[in-house]
Amino acid sequence: MFLKDKNSEDLVEVLSLNDLFDPFCKNLVGRYQHGEERQDPEKFAKADLAFPSGEGLPKCWLDAHYRESEMQR
Repeated sequence: MFLKDKNSEDLVEVLSLNDLFDPFCKNLVGRYQHGEERQDPEKFAKADLAFPSGEGLPKCWLDAHYRESEMQR
C-alpha cells in the first residue's frame, strides 16, 4: 500500500500493514519511492501520512480510544 508523506508530498510504500491498522502503534515501517532503486526502510509517524489523494487516515487507525465518547452515553 502506498501513502503520502504530508510534509514532503513523497509516496511511501508501507511495509508493515499490521502496524498501519493497529491504533496502538504510532509508527510504521515503510520506504520512500524515489528513483529506480529501492530505498532503505525507515520508521514513519502515522500522523504524518495520508492517502495519495490527500485524505487523512481513518481515525480508527490512529486513535485506540476513538469511540470512548459514544460508550459513555
